[in-house]
Amino acid sequence: MRRKLLENRIQIFLVIATVVMTILRFLLNEKGRTNPDSIRFMRTSKVFPFIDNTTTPMGYPLSLKLFTFFGFDEFWASKIIGLLAYFFIVYFAWKKKFYLNETILVGGLFSFVSIFSYTMSESLMLPFVFVFLYVARQIIIGQIKGTKAFAYLSLMLILLYNIRYPALFIIGGVLLYGLLNFKKHYGKTFIFSGLTGLLFVVLYKFLFIDYFNETYVEQFLNIGLHPTSKLLVEFFQGMATTFNPFIHIANPAGGIINYGIYGIGLLNILLLSLLFIKNKLSETEQFLVFIGVSGIICSYFVQYFYSVNAIDYRLMAPFSFPIWLVYFRKIYSVLGKFTYGITVISLMTGFVFTWLSRGNYLENRREITKFLKSEKMEDIPLKFYMENEKELDKIQIAELISTVNPRVNVTFKAEDTLKKNTLTQYKVLQKIKIDTNQFQ
Repeated sequence: MRRKLLENRIQIFLVIATVVMTILRFLLNEKGRTNPDSIRFMRTSKVFPFIDNTTTPMGYPLSLKLFTFFGFDEFWASKIIGLLAYFFIVYFAWKKKFYLNETILVGGLFSFVSIFSYTMSESLMLPFVFVFLYVARQIIIGQIKGTKAFAYLSLMLILLYNIRYPALFIIGGVLLYGLLNFKKHYGKTFIFSGLTGLLFVVLYKFLFIDYFNETYVEQFLNIGLHPTSKLLVEFFQGMATTFNPFIHIANPAGGIINYGIYGIGLLNILLLSLLFIKNKLSETEQFLVFIGVSGIICSYFVQYFYSVNAIDYRLMAPFSFPIWLVYFRKIYSVLGKFTYGITVISLMTGFVFTWLSRGNYLENRREITKFLKSEKMEDIPLKFYMENEKELDKIQIAELISTVNPRVNVTFKAEDTLKKNTLTQYKVLQKIKIDTNQFQ
């Protein structure tokens, strides 16, 4: 009884520590944990019902829009979504008695703290992935059957696709898993749900994407986009950071520290593989690992013909999440409560990194707000000029501006600088000072 009470207290401590760390993660970042995609998400939400892009589904922008009705702007709405996503996963795990220990352990890893603090759609997708995994498990163990099972699983696949397009890999994974287990009682359910998901993807393409952007496929499909030599290196680096329980960000400038970061990640992958091989996986665990691995494999091969960012912890989160759950379950069966130490160390490492690389978002927000008001630009469409996409120091200013005025478009046309509503790094920094750091 005392051991159970102690474990409950450890879990409560970790949940509180994770929430605090999530808040610090974006407050101690000079641009509030945003990136170029965040600009598009917040702008899409701001201008809705006008559809200004189809490069991402509308699930996340509409979620941001929903919270603006409660008085929040798009930036703060994204942070509330991240925190609520984490709370929901923990509550659902507790309510359904579904991987509760593992959920708390995984949610507290620094990489997932970074995701919940990000203004990105992965934070919204994770709770839907978790519910999807639960529904699939209920079908596998026979708790949900027949038409109800088909409807629930199909609905989850459709919802996932409406948040992030890589959900297509989950849909394909469900279909393939059903085919591989055709003779089992859940085989046909998985197959028909997977086919329903694929049918929705096709209809979505013709009825939504093509309606607003007829050249979408031509713009983003390009065979032979990257050489294998480059993709394999990026894949190794991405996997090593994704499965590093302590540090998920390598030094872009290189250096000896990266050997440690990649080394820990590689050793963890080897240990993970060994545990999965040595310890027999249940049917549910097999499914979780299958969905994760198939998603990672598809994410690698899609890079050959679809322009996406290099594989990293954020893009892999929906697929690494189920693998982490099974992994921690296996570790817990060996180490017991000592397993919580991994998450504690991860949170401590994250705090040190965040503190050393700290910026002051709230101060920067005040500065950029003051600038936009003085220029009467706080609520008008803006453009931010850059010579190319690699000017990271300049895009950070655009990201910061978007947290106050989401109606920002990045432009690479020099002639746009002659327009009154076009900002440049020079125009902004000429009048205000922004707190920056060298790490983020």
